[in-house]
Amino acid sequence: MISIRFIHADQTVQDIQTTPGHSLMKAAVDANLKGIEADCGGSLTCATCHVMIDAPWAALLPPPVPDETDMLDFASSPVVPTSRLSCQVRLTPELDGMVVRLPPTQH
Repeated sequence: MISIRFIHADQTVQDIQTTPGHSLMKAAVDANLKGIEADCGGSLTCATCHVMIDAPWAALLPPPVPDETDMLDFASSPVVPTSRLSCQVRLTPELDGMVVRLPPTQH
C-alpha cells in the first residue's frame, strides 16, 4: 500500500491509502476526497484534478507531457512549478508518503 497525504486549501489534512499502479486522481476519487473533481474521468481533457506536489516527491515524477502542460493552462487556480494533473501521476512505491496540496477550487 501507498500512503498519500492531501492538504486542502484550508490546511485540513486527509490521509489515504491506495494500491501502487493507480493514478493519483483515481486514488483520490476512490477515497471520496473532496477537492478533486475529475470531470473528464482522467482522459486529459480538463484541469479539474489540478494538484501541487510537495518536494521531494515532485522531483521523482516524470516530466509532464505537452498535453498535460497545455491543460494546466485551463486550471481555475494559479499553477505553480510543481502543479500536475493528478490523472497523470502514476503511483509507485517510491511515492509512499507523498504530500499533495489541493487548490482552493477546481472550477
